[in-house]
Amino acid sequence: MRWYWIDRFVEFESGRRAKAIKVISLAEEHLHDHFPGYPVMPNTLIIEGVAQTGGLLVCEYGQFAEKVVLAKISKATFFGDAVAGDVLIYTTDVDYIKKDGAMVTGTVHREGELFAEMELVFAHLSTGHEDRTLFEPVTFLKMMRMLGAFEIGHAADGGPLIEPAHLLES
Repeated sequence: MRWYWIDRFVEFESGRRAKAIKVISLAEEHLHDHFPGYPVMPNTLIIEGVAQTGGLLVCEYGQFAEKVVLAKISKATFFGDAVAGDVLIYTTDVDYIKKDGAMVTGTVHREGELFAEMELVFAHLSTGHEDRTLFEPVTFLKMMRMLGAFEIGHAADGGPLIEPAHLLES
């Protein structure tokens, strides 16, 4: 089973910024366990949604060639509870992308108000992991398609976001 904590991209600019939407629904089973009688979206899952938004931004910038993992949550501050019916807007801005990893700043807005802010660090796994399949890059291509990134996205030069040729051959 795959867990996607974003519903779709509404903005995607390669190497710079991505914005995604998450609509919280009572149909999501995790709400009924956290907290019984007062269904709340756990903050950890909101962080994961922001991490997926930023992680796909970092992966796409490297043409999905790097093994990108969430390495550290430097900061995460929340200003309330997210409940069924809420529409969360996840915005991630790239602070830097280097050989070893990347850092993004993320914000979450609900009804135009700041709901959460965080700093996330991603690592590029290379040394010692070349022979291990942590995930298939084509999986990320499918996720980007499903979430609409190629429909609304822009490359760093301002042109349309294009699917990497090496993944299309897979």
